[in-house]
Amino acid sequence: MNIAIVGLGIIGGSYAKALKSHTNHKVIGINRTESVAKKALEEGAIDEIGSPEKLSNADVVIVCLYPQACVDFLRENGKYIRSDAIVTDACGIKREICPQMKELSEEFGYTYVGSHPMAGKEKNGFAVSDADLFMGASFIITPCEAPHEDVNKLASLAREIGFGTVKITNPEEHDRMIAFTSQLPHVLACAYVLSPCCPNHNGFSAGSYRDVSRVANINSKLWSELFLENKEPLMLELEELNKNLSAIYDAIKNEDREALCELLEKAHEVKQALGE
Repeated sequence: MNIAIVGLGIIGGSYAKALKSHTNHKVIGINRTESVAKKALEEGAIDEIGSPEKLSNADVVIVCLYPQACVDFLRENGKYIRSDAIVTDACGIKREICPQMKELSEEFGYTYVGSHPMAGKEKNGFAVSDADLFMGASFIITPCEAPHEDVNKLASLAREIGFGTVKITNPEEHDRMIAFTSQLPHVLACAYVLSPCCPNHNGFSAGSYRDVSRVANINSKLWSELFLENKEPLMLELEELNKNLSAIYDAIKNEDREALCELLEKAHEVKQALGE
């Protein structure tokens, strides 16, 4: 197939490299900054530097931009996409954009299948993209009423480039679970490193500090958009976290060893039951 990737950052660049490393598909790279597209071409991550007009050559279009930028790009350039093409995205939220993306697909005639690759790094940009970034990772699909054959085609493509699990869900469940598994840990890490103790951690820290603080190395523009566009599910998770933190805080403050031990043991049992 001819596969067009719009946005050659860490995710788009990794898609391109994975496709070139693990498949025989032709990759067309479209990027706002021309120097990045040229770099991708020089490194063999793409076969051709594309433009919106060249979307007409693509069987699959993967849009790897910020959520609202995905919508804006397709609103402006959807007219170039073939009616038999599949368009997907890589956005970390779905309730906010899926209705808009589906509406645009109906307007222009192509098929939209939402997706979210559950992989990434703390750093951003094409320079840190990796052909093996998706190896063993989960690939979430929100079909948005797309035909089964198109959903299956996208799932097969995901497996070709290394994804280990394909999860089919709806935008509501996606955003509810992502609030817990992805967004809440980023909030927690950012809150953690705002402590005045953080700058002096060297020599006092080991794995615990590293594990909790890792994702605080955050793209603030992207993640603030993700947090706000997934406000309701994230607020529910924050309320649950605050409740649990308050319970532990109160047990320590009141020197209630029994209550504290019970809370810690409950957490231990949850992790143990999950086999992690």
